[in-house]
Amino acid sequence: MLLAATGLALVATPAHAMSVAEFLARARALQALGPLAMLSSDVTVLRNEIYAVRAAYRADLAALRARGGKPNSCPPASGRVTMTPAQLLAELERIPPARRGMSMKAAFYDYMRRHYPCR
Repeated sequence: MLLAATGLALVATPAHAMSVAEFLARARALQALGPLAMLSSDVTVLRNEIYAVRAAYRADLAALRARGGKPNSCPPASGRVTMTPAQLLAELERIPPARRGMSMKAAFYDYMRRHYPCR
């Protein structure tokens, strides 16, 4: 039963639109744990959030291009935009506290628009 509940939690996680504030709070709590953070389930939650946001971005971009629409950002053709966890947290910290209620998806899309503008 516990295994089934865990499976449901993993499936349900991407449906929840995590805010930047929530993501940062969980990330800071993990940082405070030091090496023990790797034992926390929040590592998986945060990783899954990033994977879900990245997948949604790629799908939205592909669908827009397929319709002949103009994308709001143009990442490298390789599709390999790399960002370390430290870079991600620094980008999120740059968001003013009053705007941290936005979803991680919105923050990621804003980042891509700023760093990979279409020319």
